Amino acid sequence: MLFSSTDVPPDHLGARGDRDGDRRKGGDRRTQPRSGPERRARDRRKAALRSTILAAATVAMPHQVKPESLNPAWMHPPVPSVTTTIESFVPIPAAHAYDEFIREASARYGVDATLVRSVMQTESAFDALAVSRAGAMGLMQLMPEVAEELGVEDPFDPRQNVMGGTRYLRRLLNLYDGNVPLALAGYNAGATNVAQYGGVPPFPETQNYVKQITHLVDSSRRARTK
Repeated sequence: MLFSSTDVPPDHLGARGDRDGDRRKGGDRRTQPRSGPERRARDRRKAALRSTILAAATVAMPHQVKPESLNPAWMHPPVPSVTTTIESFVPIPAAHAYDEFIREASARYGVDATLVRSVMQTESAFDALAVSRAGAMGLMQLMPEVAEELGVEDPFDPRQNVMGGTRYLRRLLNLYDGNVPLALAGYNAGATNVAQYGGVPPFPETQNYVKQITHLVDSSRRARTK
């Protein structure tokens, strides 16, 4: 189908003079330098240079450039802290560091506190972490099997050790009808040896052990009466 230019709406077909004018304008623009692409190229080169410098700094100084420093502050909320100061302290002598536990154990098991303290002094010299060559542990030097039998979960915990050792003393005192030397001999050498020898076994260690604790108890009692 044939049609003429007269069929095209006027706003879609400009005059020839207008088209020529547009071409001239386009030609004029082409003769001007195109600053847009060159500016973008310079921006890209600058960005690449900055990235290179930052990467080199990160490799050269890893301890100074940390990823955490790039995170916004809201990703790391402040952590509350408590500050305390110690202005003064009063040292407690080792012989009295466990008085509270000794009193508690004495009241619970009905064993003289002076006896408990004297056994503790002879056994460990008040060292809660003491371990003997035979494997006895803590203040009252409990053997592993005795500690387990008495329900002592941590022999190096002062309270558990004192409570367990005092309970064991109570058991021995009951076995020997309150005879302290025999109870001490049983604590040191075992009830089997006491039964075998019918009294304090003739072991130098056990005999010295009984004498030392008996002396400590007597001395402590005399000191209180003065």
